[in-house]
Amino acid sequence: MAKGDNIDQIIDHKLFTEDDIHEMCVRLGKQLTEDYAGKKPVVVGALKGAIYFLTDLTRQMDVAHQLDFLDVSSYGDGFESTGKVKIVSDLVTDVKDRNVLIVEDIVDTGLTLKFMKEHIMARGAKSVKCCAMLNKEARRTTDVELEYYGSKVGNEFVVGYGWDFLNMYRNLPYVGVLKPEVIQHYANK
Repeated sequence: MAKGDNIDQIIDHKLFTEDDIHEMCVRLGKQLTEDYAGKKPVVVGALKGAIYFLTDLTRQMDVAHQLDFLDVSSYGDGFESTGKVKIVSDLVTDVKDRNVLIVEDIVDTGLTLKFMKEHIMARGAKSVKCCAMLNKEARRTTDVELEYYGSKVGNEFVVGYGWDFLNMYRNLPYVGVLKPEVIQHYANK
């Protein structure tokens, strides 16, 4: 299998269609509009996976907000979390005494989210909450609160709409489940 494989060769099935994703963004945007009314939050996008969700979600929020990004990594070049989180690129915005909303693509082990919340609170934030598109509770290894999420998912390897495999396929307009044999093929190399 080469990096230019046909998408039908790697995707087992679509998990969430473009319409499903839009409905999640509308529902969550309405809730966030209510919860952050008058608070002017700092919305922090977790790079790189959350970029598509962040864009569509914030367009559904009728709330004045600032936007910033935090790039952290716990995966390195592998398929599994290393358990050690490091900052690749930090916030630029001063979050002291501000309400902060982290926008994540997926929360699985919870280690990265816990690290980000603690990092932002240590910078003096008034509050730190998270909105993730997907909640993968089956892999949770740490106790961390996920205040908002679009849907729960099982322990499947997803790609598209920001999620990648070998830093590819983020641009798919839907969320698909990767075929297990594709993961196995690359894991054995």
